[in-house]
Amino acid sequence: MTTKTNPSPEVSRRHFMRLSVVAATGVWLMPRRLFAAAESPVVTIRNAAASAKITVTKLRGNVSVLEGSGGNIAVLTGRDGKLLVDAGITASRPHIMEALDSLSGDPVRHLINTHWHFDHTDGNEWLHSIGAEITAHENTLKHLAETTRVEDWDFTFPPAPAGALPTKVLTQDETLHLNGATLALKHYEPAHTDSDISVDFTGADILHCADTFWNGHYPFIDYSTGGSIDGMIRAAEANVARVNDKTIVIPGHGPIGNKSQLTEFRDMLATIRDKVAALKQQGRSRDEAVAAKPTADYDSKWGGFVIKGDLFTKLVYAGL
Repeated sequence: MTTKTNPSPEVSRRHFMRLSVVAATGVWLMPRRLFAAAESPVVTIRNAAASAKITVTKLRGNVSVLEGSGGNIAVLTGRDGKLLVDAGITASRPHIMEALDSLSGDPVRHLINTHWHFDHTDGNEWLHSIGAEITAHENTLKHLAETTRVEDWDFTFPPAPAGALPTKVLTQDETLHLNGATLALKHYEPAHTDSDISVDFTGADILHCADTFWNGHYPFIDYSTGGSIDGMIRAAEANVARVNDKTIVIPGHGPIGNKSQLTEFRDMLATIRDKVAALKQQGRSRDEAVAAKPTADYDSKWGGFVIKGDLFTKLVYAGL
């Protein structure tokens, strides 16, 4: 486990490379149908999480980030008990507990799921077993409570056990007051999925926007559960509108970011969407659109990870 203090939202080269190493272990999303992998990425990611290192970054206002097990986990400490935003992967439990203990002796009392995906909710059951009340959008509860198929991962998720299900369900935006902090929870229209919410630590000026923002990487869009390329762009626009130059932005995946990086992400999504849409309107097939390389101007920055330019083109094309 590594701990560091990083009150600045700027991203260092070392931080970026460290996240790339995390990605190489498999603890990120790798759609199988489009990658033709040997096994579902769900299996790969869960197995890799057992040995994944957890890095702790202290921000401000008693908020920290744990990176290394699934999506980025935010932690708010205080007398009301630790609050976690997202749960990581169960196989990482010993390393997550070590990281949590390094922050404070407060018990875990609250957990917010930003959406239903396993790399953000796999740890729900064990966190609930040690005292966490689970808060999530109603669509997160829906997908966790029933059999849910994600075609691009070639995986069917069985219903989650009762202890992993959210116990406090959001049907509209809500504000929480815990540990002397105010947390604004806001639901996005369908974007990455149909269950996405953001968590705004308003006093500390920290926004956790989860998988509506992948910092420095092309994002995955889950069409199986309501995802939308246009929704991703709308979510990115909403994120940009909600932050200022001093806001620390926690993405679902990638290094801790800022408004400039959010803006760049939004512009990338919109430009590639328009290019792929133009190709589709010309009657180009998906493979012909891929061959036209509409992401070429962006691949060196955004395509150096598990989702390359050709795959992102396929994802965008599927949503138009």
